[in-house]
Amino acid sequence: MFEVDPIIFSLSNGVKVAYLQRDAFVAHMGVMIHGGARFERQDEEGLAHFIEHCIFKGTKKRTAFDIFTDLDSVGGELNAYTNKEEICVHASFRKTHFGIASELLGDIVQNATFPKEEIEKEKEVVLDEIISYMDNPAERIFDEFEAKIFKGNSLGYNILGNKASVSGFTRDHIVNYLERYFKAENTVISFVGDVPIDQVREVLETDFGQMRSGEVDLNSAEIPTIDTFRLIEKKSNFQTHTVIGGRAPSYNDPKRRAMTLLTNVLGGPALNSRLILSLREKYGYAYNIEANYTAYSDAGFWSVYMGTDKKYLKKAIALIYEELALMVDKNLSAKELVHAKEQLKGHIALSLDSNMELMFSIGKSVMIHGKVDSIQEVYNQIDAIDLSELGDVAKANFSRQQMSELVYEF
Repeated sequence: MFEVDPIIFSLSNGVKVAYLQRDAFVAHMGVMIHGGARFERQDEEGLAHFIEHCIFKGTKKRTAFDIFTDLDSVGGELNAYTNKEEICVHASFRKTHFGIASELLGDIVQNATFPKEEIEKEKEVVLDEIISYMDNPAERIFDEFEAKIFKGNSLGYNILGNKASVSGFTRDHIVNYLERYFKAENTVISFVGDVPIDQVREVLETDFGQMRSGEVDLNSAEIPTIDTFRLIEKKSNFQTHTVIGGRAPSYNDPKRRAMTLLTNVLGGPALNSRLILSLREKYGYAYNIEANYTAYSDAGFWSVYMGTDKKYLKKAIALIYEELALMVDKNLSAKELVHAKEQLKGHIALSLDSNMELMFSIGKSVMIHGKVDSIQEVYNQIDAIDLSELGDVAKANFSRQQMSELVYEF
């Protein structure tokens, strides 16, 4: 069986490294900071994402042009992303150019200068990104739903921020955030490729071994309880958009595997999910219908999203609630459970078919858990799910009185 067995070690200053050897011509490397929108203060909404943009605008020895061309000139790719609980700068490159990529990433993460004139220019870029995002109700409704689900906590912050917050950012905001979270103890480097581990260790020690150390405060404010809601808003042009959902287990909760399996059965990527078979195949009410489960360190949420013609809205929503009620009132059969487990295992295998996705996966696992479960261990956890646990998880999360609903109409 295909297995994932990375070697995990630390640099002299405490930076953790997840190394996975793969016989491939292209290698992938990511530098992950345990930060993100979750750890922004009240006047910092969107700051982590803004830093992701500005971090490429120059270092103590490189101009922005140098940053964008050093790896591009040898055919590599440089990119970054921000989510609620991490910031990642990453690169893909021919394995012979590992030294170039490592030195570049190390320089960016540790020595970015954030010139004031570049900050002002990048504000306009991000503000335009916000406008583009606001023009996309299918995307915007997820963030607004999450903001309401986690109202009163920074987990509800929009990763992009808003016009007021972004317009008010200064270099001091950026420097303060970096001083809080860009530290060796808060950093994981993930590498997947065909470069000997001794070489990787030596190069990373040179490029990241001097990264600033210090304590990091990742204690987050308690997530308050909220009242469920049913809201209809006029924010769509041609199609109605609906999200139904609620709070869910965190990624530290042992129930997360059962929650993942149930969500997969309900509306996962397979064409035989219950929502696809009902709303799309049987009735033709919706082209886009899916269920999702997102887990964070101390909380999570699940959602069903649907885009449909307004004339089908009420009937389609009723069908969604019918499927959710079935999850609660009538457990999967033993045969259905076997099939659901095999399907989930297959989806996990497919997700690890890309070396780049492997790089992200093992890095995030080390950041969250300090280790990487083997595929066999994950499969064993899935196999251990029984009908009783599924029933408990369904009742705890899919009961009608615990659901909220947000609809965008035109």
